[in-house]
Amino acid sequence: MEPHVKKEEAIMNFASKEAPVVRYRKVSKSFGDLTILREIDLDIAPGEKIAVIGPSGSGKTTMARLLMTLEEPSSGTIEVDGEHLWHKNVNGKLVRADEKHLHSIRGKIGMVFQHFNLFPHMSILRNVTEAPIHVLGLDKEEAIDRAITMLRKVGLADKLDHYPTQLSGGQKQRVAIARALVMRPKVMLFDEVTSALDPELVGEVLAVIREIAAEGEMAMLLITHEMDFARDVADRIIFTDGGRIVEQGTPEQIFYKPESPRLQTFLSRFRAG
Repeated sequence: MEPHVKKEEAIMNFASKEAPVVRYRKVSKSFGDLTILREIDLDIAPGEKIAVIGPSGSGKTTMARLLMTLEEPSSGTIEVDGEHLWHKNVNGKLVRADEKHLHSIRGKIGMVFQHFNLFPHMSILRNVTEAPIHVLGLDKEEAIDRAITMLRKVGLADKLDHYPTQLSGGQKQRVAIARALVMRPKVMLFDEVTSALDPELVGEVLAVIREIAAEGEMAMLLITHEMDFARDVADRIIFTDGGRIVEQGTPEQIFYKPESPRLQTFLSRFRAG
């Protein structure tokens, strides 16, 4: 962390009166000798929208993958809705969580990936109802009702019987968003969701996310390279570099009054591009 950034002060500045829905404490992640994250501390308040920006390789996506249980932290703890994610408390000691525990906590987290990961052999409706039926245990009728509501929200209620190959990239990504929303997660993760789209399709996906964010119900962690989008949607911007949170603040602070030389350089290069 840059010398001028006081980590504990930054955390306190953004502390909510409510308990955080997500809490990272001293979270690090290494692959062999390569360290990707270095002792990350981060609280996400209920309903808070956080955008994570930074250069490639700075640890942005790894933060999301750890929360989605796609990667396991090398050290530190993550809590979701007051419960440890990767650990369990057994007789007063934290021990590594089993798959049953991970599965129960994972249900509180939704994630939309760069690549849509839809099932090509399933209709759009079935893509969206599979998890509510088989993970949440909803009956088919309730799952269908919930899926139609979410597909209507993303503007695709007329595509229920279509298959992924019949949709544009932007439409596929909107289905992926509906599929995550139908689980009613406590926190939604968006990992560079427009990076695989043709430029003319980016706007339709960002518009849907803006609408969801404006509703204010769920916490959201948005890993993005879309600076205008981050500025417009986020309550707080986090800038990462070298596996650390270098600076964080409101969009106005980060984009118009950046303090760290590293962030100033990053933004100047982005503006120049």
